Amino acid sequence: MYLVTSHPHLLSLLSVHGSQFVWKCLASDASLLLRVKHRRLIGDADWLAVRAKPPLSTVRPHVQDTGAPHSFRRGHVWEEVLILLPKHVSIVMLSATVPNTLEFAGWVGRTKQKKMFVISTPKRPVPLQHYLYTGSGGKSKSEMFLLLDQDGRFIDQGYAAAVAAKKSRETSFKSSYGPKNPRSQLNPKQEKTMWVGLIDHLHKEDKLPVVAFTLSRNRCDQTSESLTTVVKMQNLLMQGIGIHHSGILPILKEIVEMLFQEGKVKLLFATETFAMGVNMPARTVLFDSVRKFDGIEMRNLLPAEYIQMAGRAGRRGLDKTGTVIIICKSNVPGKLELREMMLGQPTLLQSKFRLTYSMILNLLRVQKISVEGMMSRSFKELNHQSSQGRYKKELKAVEEEMERINSAGHPVPNFDQLAEFYTSASEFLHLWSEVRGIVLTQPRAVREMIPGRILLIYHRTHANKLALLLKSEVFRREPVYKVLVLCNATSMPSGGDIQLEVVRKEPLTPHSSPREEEPSESWYKMVGFAAGKEVFVPAGVPGHEVLTITAFDVFEITHFLVKVNSALILDDWIKRQNPRFKDAPIGQSCLQAVQELTELTHNIGSKTKKMEFVNVTKEMQIKDASLLTKLARVNELKARLYDFECTRIANFEQQFEEVFRSKQLEEKREYLKMMQSDKSLSLYPEYMNRVNVLQALKYVDRNNAGIVSWGSFPEVWVFPVQLKGKVACDIGNHELMITDLVYHNILMDIQPAEIAALLSCLVFQQRTNIKPKLIDSLKKGTEIVTSIAREIMEQEKIHGLQQDSSGEFEKLNFGLTEVVYEWAQGKPFAQIMELTDVQEGIIVRCIQQLNETLRDVRDAAHIIGCPILKQKMEEASNAIKRDIVFAASLYT
Repeated sequence: MYLVTSHPHLLSLLSVHGSQFVWKCLASDASLLLRVKHRRLIGDADWLAVRAKPPLSTVRPHVQDTGAPHSFRRGHVWEEVLILLPKHVSIVMLSATVPNTLEFAGWVGRTKQKKMFVISTPKRPVPLQHYLYTGSGGKSKSEMFLLLDQDGRFIDQGYAAAVAAKKSRETSFKSSYGPKNPRSQLNPKQEKTMWVGLIDHLHKEDKLPVVAFTLSRNRCDQTSESLTTVVKMQNLLMQGIGIHHSGILPILKEIVEMLFQEGKVKLLFATETFAMGVNMPARTVLFDSVRKFDGIEMRNLLPAEYIQMAGRAGRRGLDKTGTVIIICKSNVPGKLELREMMLGQPTLLQSKFRLTYSMILNLLRVQKISVEGMMSRSFKELNHQSSQGRYKKELKAVEEEMERINSAGHPVPNFDQLAEFYTSASEFLHLWSEVRGIVLTQPRAVREMIPGRILLIYHRTHANKLALLLKSEVFRREPVYKVLVLCNATSMPSGGDIQLEVVRKEPLTPHSSPREEEPSESWYKMVGFAAGKEVFVPAGVPGHEVLTITAFDVFEITHFLVKVNSALILDDWIKRQNPRFKDAPIGQSCLQAVQELTELTHNIGSKTKKMEFVNVTKEMQIKDASLLTKLARVNELKARLYDFECTRIANFEQQFEEVFRSKQLEEKREYLKMMQSDKSLSLYPEYMNRVNVLQALKYVDRNNAGIVSWGSFPEVWVFPVQLKGKVACDIGNHELMITDLVYHNILMDIQPAEIAALLSCLVFQQRTNIKPKLIDSLKKGTEIVTSIAREIMEQEKIHGLQQDSSGEFEKLNFGLTEVVYEWAQGKPFAQIMELTDVQEGIIVRCIQQLNETLRDVRDAAHIIGCPILKQKMEEASNAIKRDIVFAASLYT
């Protein structure tokens, strides 16, 4: 458990005042807090309390939220909140699963200019014991095997015993019912027998109350119903059984929470959201499965997820140990999987900071902090910001070195011509590094890159050589190739030289220089260009090497194909790299390949044969306009490189070394300056793209933009916010979508109930298998809303913003449109539930969020001066804000 605070006397205050200690603290949802902060209304708050896994609604007072700070949907909101909080607000953060606490506390301290205190407790007050349960009711109901003891030791014997017990039951099943596998999934009767037996055993062992985590809402409901035929919540609670998940009505969830705290509920079936509560401990925690669907795939629980849920076991002051039980319904999970889940390192807290249109517009309007300043203060840029001191020192050293060189003058007589050659070669290599990997992953290129293919390569000292491709593979997500090349016999490596070298995507990083102990890759390639177009031909009897190269080293793919046994060649080469076999004769397959490569090299060198290359632009049918433009520029530069007369001077390498060193220092200086500017921020290109979208949609006026000095940023763009942008500033979510609906007068011609129904598509995110039945006006409205969303997404695509499932405009979901329309028309809640398969709690939450959206539109109508639309929004809000959907919380 970690406690991070900016207040040095927090612990003494808590110990003195105990539960009577009251903070002058702001309690709010994270998104609402951010909007309030943008409006500069939280200056009176003195404390901000945050949990890394936000709590349930039972804990007061603090800022509470429904998503974790490292989740995509909520994490960026918390980062914005922490950055924008006034300096006088003290911060308290609590986490049981964040491993990089010091790193995160350091970021908060640097951002808020405060000293942060990290208090950690290495041991739980109530230690846990973890078991595997293999019983199925009846005589086997007590089959529990200790897997992880209270000291954190993994018990291999316990795992082996659990596997043996499960295998014994399978053998018994086969002997009774024939040679067929037992069912992997229990039927309802078997499920009921198993649960009744397990709960009865736990009751006898005094292991109640129990929280049974089931990792889906549907399975949670099904499991509870298998225990008893009574399905109504009231009757379940009277039997000491509760259900808790997001699909239940909020007021019923609060009743379950209160009864559980009072000890009335002895068995609680819950999803993992229940693990976020801090005042809901139990004697025992059950897992009916350790696999979950995360929205993309089925996977095992992560260590942090397991720790968070298992941590509900053990009540301080009541239990000596907490009990955690994993139910093995079918097979026992793998030993390595269980060990990783229980003892593995929790996922590092990572930044989910992202740019939103609302944040950009608010910062441009308020102008208390620039967008660049916000990006630089994010957790995402922590390493970048901490490196600023090093960049300044390096820049000073580089400028001093350049001053020393300039004061000595240029002793190189052909400096200007060689500098021009360097500039062309540098541009070529940069473009080449960008496009070559893309080209060689094209389907046609992959088909061409097969063993036996002859390539033209530039790899360090191997300039303009023919290479015989032996193998293609992937290393660190980059394609790499093993090739056989010829060399002069005197230059063959004396020992094993089969190292894997992956060249940087940007070879001309200014950190490399020919003065270094090992010259840079760019130096070798530029010197190779100067050697001209002539293919390397070895002198006398050639030697050979096997190299591992990258796509960056492959300059051409020829049409030549040699029949070889690449596996034998590689085995032979690897064997001869062993000192014991270095004098062994060359294998027959390798010798034949060397002879064929030598003959082909001599024929091409003597012009007996003409080399023909695969035309990547035409033959690979590349259609990407940007890639085609780069390839055309690459071909243009390649042709120019061989035409420089200065590369033919007698002492080229000696003169070019001085030029190369001077130009590298210039590049390094520009690089270090850039790294200290806002352009080095990882999200800066996206920021410019989003500003272009806002300009295209007339939210900002880029034509009248200006550059000003802002804090530590000497040059910051400021874009005037138009009236349309000011409207979007006060909208919480889907700000562009809602603003465009208002500006296009889409909502003026429809009734309040229809408005509420249409806008539900912006807040409803669940799946439904029932297609809503819409009246004609709603059908027309959905088409208009979809067309506006498509227009915005098209602008994003034009200006280079990626379109993905986690973007600003997800797929609009009209699945609850009919339900909301009927609710706004005054139908009872029970009747609207008959129209959908969506659970009650999801509907309530959607309508509550919809009310916030309606209020946003009402405020937008007020800003643009449209009283009719404002009145309609108030009517729509009043129509849905009624009955059980907006029932007051039992905690208030």
